[in-house]
Amino acid sequence: MSKLQASDISMEYYQPRTGKRLLAIDRLSLDIAEGEFVSIVGPSGCGKTTFLKIVDGLVRATGGRLMLDGKVIVEPGRERALVFQDASLFPWFTVQRNVAYGLECQGVRPAEASERVQRFIKMVGLSGFENCYPYELSGGMQQRANLARALSVNPELLLMDEPFASLDAQTREIMQEELLNIWRQTVLFITHQINEAIYLSDRVIVLSARPARLLADLPIDVPRPRALGVKRQPRFLEIEDHIWDLIDGEVKRSMATDQLVSAGANGNRMEP
Repeated sequence: MSKLQASDISMEYYQPRTGKRLLAIDRLSLDIAEGEFVSIVGPSGCGKTTFLKIVDGLVRATGGRLMLDGKVIVEPGRERALVFQDASLFPWFTVQRNVAYGLECQGVRPAEASERVQRFIKMVGLSGFENCYPYELSGGMQQRANLARALSVNPELLLMDEPFASLDAQTREIMQEELLNIWRQTVLFITHQINEAIYLSDRVIVLSARPARLLADLPIDVPRPRALGVKRQPRFLEIEDHIWDLIDGEVKRSMATDQLVSAGANGNRMEP
């Protein structure tokens, strides 16, 4: 049985100012197996983050059904943890207190919570920085603390929304490698960076331009473990080019459609 099963997920927004409805996601279906690392890529604004919020239970889809371990998702739950693009740490808490926050909310006993906090702080390479405040850390260290906080609650499904987007290129690659070293659970990862998706994932889901539909579901046949140097290998580059071509084609198709709609609305005729 699938760990996560999305069946015909649709998301439509009503725009009060115009009285129109915007279809963001159109009957999207996908399955993710236990322990699988799956990334989602697609044109900017295609609905990737919206879909992740639906999986987390923060947003209710207007159509379709989501199931985790055979149970319908209707609201946020302890079995899921979401890592945002920004570290979102409490500035008045130390690293240790930030990592412990989720455990405090769950009512975990102090002795057990302390052990788990120290274990995950060590796992993400922040030993010695437990008593530092976020402003005393680099961007990469803040995101490590954010990741430790998510992992400490032992989620069955880890949801990651472009968690490394705000980092410099070198730190981003280091964080990618570190994530693979500590990856233990099912992961659904959103990114705009194609080679990041390929490097991390067992499968890459490519979405169409809005409204998001499943454009491609690509198994990544690059053997694990993967060093960063794998990004320069011919097979890796072949997959990257293929995904880029898919997204590029969608962007051009969407732009052409927008031009036709705009011309029609203005009563103009598009010249060939």
